[in-house]
Amino acid sequence: MSANKNKTNAMRILDKEQIHYQIHEYDPEDGQIHGNAVAAKINKPAEMVHKTLVTQGKQGLHIFVIPVGAELDLKQAARAAGKKKLEMLPVKELQKWTGYIRGGCSPVGMKKLYPTFIDHRATQLDQIIVSAGRIGTQIELHPQELAQVVQAKFEQLCI
Repeated sequence: MSANKNKTNAMRILDKEQIHYQIHEYDPEDGQIHGNAVAAKINKPAEMVHKTLVTQGKQGLHIFVIPVGAELDLKQAARAAGKKKLEMLPVKELQKWTGYIRGGCSPVGMKKLYPTFIDHRATQLDQIIVSAGRIGTQIELHPQELAQVVQAKFEQLCI
């Protein structure tokens, strides 16, 4: 583990919950911070690397964690959340509501614990990788432990 001052909120929360994780760091200087580029930079299969998407509806925000190569199906997402309709939160509002910026949005450690859903395919993996809450840093952990810490449900979410 790195020194405590270098830890993100997500890492501190996982430490507090005694959830084991592995840190993966990459160089974001080339501007390539999208999921497939991150997977290549940390030398991990894209199926393991997940992105965190934030949606909004009439009843607030919902968080979706899906493989980087997949596309969120907003109809399936709304169904999973028990809502009529969801739309993507505008990027300019991301930090205001979550505390995170695009490319560094972790499902762990947002300003509030929003209803969170993880794509069901994650249950077939031993480990998944999500943002640690800072561009250039990812965390690898067991999908069930991620679900436990953010109180997530596994659902079919992608096209």
